[in-house]
Amino acid sequence: MSIAYPRRQRQLESLIRKLGLSADAPIKWELLDLALTHPTVSESANYEHLEFVGDAVVRLVAAIVLWENYPDCPVGDFAAIRSVLVSDRILAQLAREYGLELHLLVAGSATADKVGQESRLADAFEAVLGALYLSTNNLQLIRSWLDPHFKQLAAEIRLDPARFNYKAALQEWTQAKYKVLPEYRVVEMNQPQHNQERFLAEVWLHGQKLGEGKGRSIKASEQAAAKVAFLSLDNQEKS
Repeated sequence: MSIAYPRRQRQLESLIRKLGLSADAPIKWELLDLALTHPTVSESANYEHLEFVGDAVVRLVAAIVLWENYPDCPVGDFAAIRSVLVSDRILAQLAREYGLELHLLVAGSATADKVGQESRLADAFEAVLGALYLSTNNLQLIRSWLDPHFKQLAAEIRLDPARFNYKAALQEWTQAKYKVLPEYRVVEMNQPQHNQERFLAEVWLHGQKLGEGKGRSIKASEQAAAKVAFLSLDNQEKS
């Protein structure tokens, strides 16, 4: 079924062609229209529910791509790489590549909110994935164009371990296991000379220290502590 407004239908068909899909593909156009409608346009008819579905879809695609291309990769690295692939930064980057901002309906003050643009684009990108998935109830309309992006990005991330997001992976693990977030305690070390490792971070969960790490910044030290903690927990689960 086509959208009632011909101009909007043409916009959506243009986006579909950018994805390398045919306008004759079994797409539920009303869902795709909804996926590109911000809550400022309508409180009830917007992308929020589709974003929820798309969040699961993008994580599934990322997991499958990693499984197929790096079967011997440790599970801990899988989780860390995936957390980067599905981050707002990467999803917004992909959204821009396909010009989603040109098709996203936004109203009110949000139109001038440049700070929130990344999260809006990431949310819309997930919502589009949700709409495409629900059009066929499988990944038929998604993997042909999303897989190549994830393959390239995964290869880049593996070559640069600093991009591994162990902090996000650890948070994901603790939320799934205990429904809580880990706690980070950071102190600035006394260094008479300017050293690369200026901060020391400890990560705690339920009164137990899971790991510690050092870094040039607070963020880097927390990432280092999270890596120690996550890999330790991963090894414990395997043994």
